Amino acid sequence: MTTLTGSAPKVRATPVAPKLGARARWVRRAPLLPALLFTIIVTQVPFVATLVISSLNWNILRPGERSFAALHNYGVVFTDTRLRTAVVNTITMTAGTVIVSLLIGLGLAVLLDRRFPGRGLARTLLIAPFLVMPVASALLWKHTLYNPTYGLFNGVLNAIWRLFGAQQGPTIDWIAANPMAAVVAALVWQWTPFMMLILLAGLQSLPPDVLEAAKMDGATGWQTFRSITLPHLRQYLELSVLLGTIYVLQTFDAVFTITQGGPGTATTNLPYEIYLTMFRKYEYGQAAAAGVVVVLGSIVVATFALRVVSSLFRPEVSR
Repeated sequence: MTTLTGSAPKVRATPVAPKLGARARWVRRAPLLPALLFTIIVTQVPFVATLVISSLNWNILRPGERSFAALHNYGVVFTDTRLRTAVVNTITMTAGTVIVSLLIGLGLAVLLDRRFPGRGLARTLLIAPFLVMPVASALLWKHTLYNPTYGLFNGVLNAIWRLFGAQQGPTIDWIAANPMAAVVAALVWQWTPFMMLILLAGLQSLPPDVLEAAKMDGATGWQTFRSITLPHLRQYLELSVLLGTIYVLQTFDAVFTITQGGPGTATTNLPYEIYLTMFRKYEYGQAAAAGVVVVLGSIVVATFALRVVSSLFRPEVSR
C-alpha cells in the first residue's frame, strides 16, 4: 500500500544550460564594437565638448578673456527674456506641427490602405514633399504660396473675388499676418508624408482576417477603426510622435528662410535663438548652454509625448 503523507512531491530540477564565459560573451559582442565606438565618437564626444564649453565665459570678440563660469550660462538661458520666448515658440511650433501632421497622416494612411486605381501614383505624389530639401521647401512656401504680390494664395483669393464681380480681392501678407501659422503650415506639409509612411506600414501589418471577422460580426467602419485599427497602431503612433517631436524641435531651416524669427520674436525658436547667440552675439558659452537645454528638453518632451499617447491606449486592468 502507498502511504499518503502531507509533504509535497519532489520535483526534479530541469538542467540549466551553463552560462557563457566572459571570453565567449566578448566574442559575440566584438562585431558590434566598431559601431558602438563610432556612435560614441559621433554623438557623445561632441556633447561632452558642448558641456565643457557651456561652463565657460567665452566671447570670440574677447578671446583672451575666457574663464570658468560654472552654471552662470545656464542661469542666463533660464532668465533671458528672448530665450524664454524662444522656449514658448518652440513648444507651440512642435506641438502644432506634430499633432496636425499626425492627424492628416493618419487620414491619408487609412485612405491609401484601400485598393483603388492609381494607388501607387497617389502614394508617390503624397511622399514627394518629404523628399524635398527643407530649405527648398521653405523657399517654395515663402515665394510661391505666401508672397503677397504673386503668391498662389492671394491669386486664388483674387480669382474668387472676381467671380463675385469684384475688381480686386484683398492683398494679404500671410507671413506678417500669421507668422507662426505660416511656419507650422510649411512644416506640416513637409512632415505629413513621414507620419503617413509609418502609419501606413502599421495598417498593412494588421491581419486582414481580424477585420473580416469584425465585419462578419456586424461592426461598423468606425467601430472597427476605434476598437481594432487604432489599438493596433499604438506603437506606430508612439514612434511617429517620438520621431516627429525630436525632429521638429530641431527645426531651423523653415524659421530662418520664411520669417528669420520675426516679426520681432514671434517665430524665434530655440535652434534659431542659439544661432543668433552664436553668430550674432558671439557668446559661445551661452550658445552651448542653450544647446544642452535643447537636448534635455527634447528628451523631456519626447518622454511626455510617449506617456500621453500610451495613456490613450492603456488597456483596462482586470480586477
